[in-house]
Amino acid sequence: MEMLFLNQMNIVQLENYRQRLFLLKQEVEQSLTEDSHQVAELDQSRIGRLSRMDELQDQQLAIEVQFSLKRKLQAIEGALNRINNDDFGVCYLCDEAITDARLTFDPTVTRCLQCADKNSD
Repeated sequence: MEMLFLNQMNIVQLENYRQRLFLLKQEVEQSLTEDSHQVAELDQSRIGRLSRMDELQDQQLAIEVQFSLKRKLQAIEGALNRINNDDFGVCYLCDEAITDARLTFDPTVTRCLQCADKNSD
């Protein structure tokens, strides 16, 4: 009876992570759509060196934000794939379980805390 409860609890937890990841995915996709218009051609009609420098800086920032959002989207999609493949919550380096606290903080993580610490050097 206890084992059945644990399996159901794991299924419930996985479904909670899946729902959370779907919501995160929707938010990121919406942000990508909204921010895509910011990465545009420079306004050549703006006169003045400082105006052009400001515009270049704004454009570069928009490009970096888009890149960051795309990486986040890839991480979310990877986590959803791991849920579907029964690999979610398992460290890809040592095959040990990733703690619930770590997954709750960031459900896209792929390494346990020990492996993340070892490889952060």
